Amino acid sequence: MIGGGRHPGAVRPGRGPGVVSRRGRGRGVVRRRGRGPRRRRLVRLPRPGPRALVASAAVLALLAGAWLWVRDSSLVAVQRVTVTGASGPDASQIRSSLIIAARDMTTLDVKMSDLRTAVAPYPVVKDLQVSAQFPHGMRIRVIEQVPVAVITAAGRKTAVSSDGTLLHDVAASSSLPTIAMDVAPGGTRVTGAALSEVRLLAAAPYELLAKVGEVSSDGTHGLVAQLRDGPKIYFGATTQLGLKWTAAIEVLANPGSVGADYVDVTDPSRPAAGAGSDTSAASGASSGPSTTTSTSGGG
Repeated sequence: MIGGGRHPGAVRPGRGPGVVSRRGRGRGVVRRRGRGPRRRRLVRLPRPGPRALVASAAVLALLAGAWLWVRDSSLVAVQRVTVTGASGPDASQIRSSLIIAARDMTTLDVKMSDLRTAVAPYPVVKDLQVSAQFPHGMRIRVIEQVPVAVITAAGRKTAVSSDGTLLHDVAASSSLPTIAMDVAPGGTRVTGAALSEVRLLAAAPYELLAKVGEVSSDGTHGLVAQLRDGPKIYFGATTQLGLKWTAAIEVLANPGSVGADYVDVTDPSRPAAGAGSDTSAASGASSGPSTTTSTSGGG
């Protein structure tokens, strides 16, 4: 309108419900002014009354009671038991003991303590693996102790496992190394020097045990393993046994060790093979004056 009049639809700057932005001129973009982001209204749920709480507790108690009833009911009673892994002269007794114990259970309530108690009289059993087969089946796998040596004392031979457990019911295989004792061990496990000798054999690769004739201890070389068709192996103390066996195998595989009378791995980082009598201390150098070959940095 000429003469400074206002158009009826015009908006004065800074006044009115909104301001036309400069960027929005001509496009009808309006920027609202004086209002922040809308706040969401929180909806508060009604608190349950005393009756609702009592009813919920009653339902939970009912469900718990129903679960306990089903868990120990004949609906899931163990009826079929399969036992595997048991061998040796006591295998049938082991299976029978486990079956009797298992049939007092359900597939929803397996009592491992009762199963272990059932086989406690049999040291050959090391552990049990149990799986329930709903609704009436159970499978039990017997894990037996693996003998690593035979204890000989007073004309008697007794197999012994890797943890020193005496396996009276396991046949003493002639392919296993022997550990000689003056007096037959009492109780269920060996102790003292015999236990250290057992641990030496337990650290060896199992396929190598058949090549070891006997294991002993002396004040000069510590633990000593005599190979059936080979040299003695001096291990020294009961430390780093795995590394010492690895070093011994490397020396024996070296052509330069052929004909050696002993292999010294008291220091597994400097193993050596030698001929004749080695009188070096077990904690001393890895090679004596009669050393014929050494590996892995020996000298």
